[in-house]
Amino acid sequence: MAVRYSVFALAAITINLATQWLGLHLYRGPLALPVAMAGGTAAGLATKYVLDKRWIFYDPEIGLRTHMRKFLLYSVMGVATTILFWGTELAFDAISVDGRLRFVGGAIGLVAGYALKYRLDNWFVFEAPS
Repeated sequence: MAVRYSVFALAAITINLATQWLGLHLYRGPLALPVAMAGGTAAGLATKYVLDKRWIFYDPEIGLRTHMRKFLLYSVMGVATTILFWGTELAFDAISVDGRLRFVGGAIGLVAGYALKYRLDNWFVFEAPS
């Protein structure tokens, strides 16, 4: 299960950072980096929720109301981990002259965030030991 979770985290990290990269190339206006980060976060969050629900926590519940409630909880649990991720990415962006370290910081922040998020999701969202 740890290997599967790691592979899913890597997939979500790739989607997140690729979405950011694309966003930064498509939009260069005011607040380009925060806009790209928000887009990447949304893309990674949706991907990871679908994978975690089915293949990590084996959650059998179905229905729109259930999915909405769980996705909301899943998103709330992601707030702290998103702050960790964004803070790390922005710190690495600030210490690099040309922004090249931005995605290194983003990847580090995402890895640390996913390690914490597994516990939060297990305790509060899917409520089943795994």
